Amino acid sequence: MEAQGLHANRLANRIKLKEEHIITRMANIAEGLTDVIRLGRGDPDLDTPAHIVKAGQDALGRGETHYGHPLGLPALRKAIAENIKAYGGADYSPDEIVVTPGGQHAMFVIALSLLNPGDEIIVPCPGYNPYSQAAELSDAKVVQVRMSMETNFTLTAEMVKAHITPKSRVLVLINPNNPTGTVTPPDEVAKIAQLAIEHDLIVISDEIYARLTYGNQRIQPVAALPGMRERTITLSGFSKAYAMTGWRIGYFAGPRELIVAMAEVNHAFAISTASVSQHAALAALTGSQDCVEEMRQTYDERRKAMCEGLDAIGIPYAEPQGAFYVYANVAATGLPASEFCQKLLAEGRVLVYPGTIYGDYTDDFVRMSLTQPVARIREAMSRIQTVVNTIRAERKAPAA
Repeated sequence: MEAQGLHANRLANRIKLKEEHIITRMANIAEGLTDVIRLGRGDPDLDTPAHIVKAGQDALGRGETHYGHPLGLPALRKAIAENIKAYGGADYSPDEIVVTPGGQHAMFVIALSLLNPGDEIIVPCPGYNPYSQAAELSDAKVVQVRMSMETNFTLTAEMVKAHITPKSRVLVLINPNNPTGTVTPPDEVAKIAQLAIEHDLIVISDEIYARLTYGNQRIQPVAALPGMRERTITLSGFSKAYAMTGWRIGYFAGPRELIVAMAEVNHAFAISTASVSQHAALAALTGSQDCVEEMRQTYDERRKAMCEGLDAIGIPYAEPQGAFYVYANVAATGLPASEFCQKLLAEGRVLVYPGTIYGDYTDDFVRMSLTQPVARIREAMSRIQTVVNTIRAERKAPAA
């Protein structure tokens, strides 16, 4: 039998994306260029703090290279529970916490555990795209709540209410939001929580960027609100606040009645999370938190530099209140954001991602990550100005 043309047809119907993703395509283009300023991936350029790395090295030296407890290292789960409570979250016991190989892995475990075919999961749009992918693999229906600059790309209870149907089962709240870098105010979180109670929804509260906020912004942990502990799955991890993306370690927490079964799904997928990463994460939580504050201040300086640069170019953006992203509107260039990103990479050697990756329905916005030093961000802004000037000149040029 001829192999040609066979493989695509053998993919399961649940696989929606059958071609190379734009992130992969842009990464391939970038590999062929020199001096690319990478403001695309949500991967801190900052190194994992030294005391965390040492804890991992020490663990390897002790022979911590075997399977661990399916739910995660008991000492780590205890530390996670204490950390959640210390920052205003719910009171969890260690057996209500599951340590996973990254927060993204947790998303798929949660979706497969909570969603039946035909169920509806309400997600913010734009929002982190793996939630939609996880829902699709569960044969559930993704219901996108479209946000806009009018509310600074923050979710409101009024928006959510308009999308609730008898099939609604799960609501996702990403706070601070990725890709927009905006924060849902505590009073709005409380209103959204009340809707969840009224309509019997489970809330996935993605708080992985909660330690990275700016100005007077405050994150309200959902599970700590009245009536919400029993219907909230709190998702977080160590990748962002501790610059530990490559260690692949996250967690989710929830009521024991759900966690027992969900832990077994995670066990089937991963057996257990890498022991070395768990010991490093334990050091992250139990050691000095000065490193988190230092990184937050670094991102804040970069945030200000990027916003100043965009203001000078005349590119508007959502107010970046948390995480390490700026969500900018490039519609005035006359190019769709997806096309603008590819032109910017090819001609300006600056890598940013279009909002369409995150479900944005306009193709007007790009996500810029604060993952380069201030000097490189300023250089990136200069290059963007040059490319924008070129686009404007091409638009004004008379047709041949």
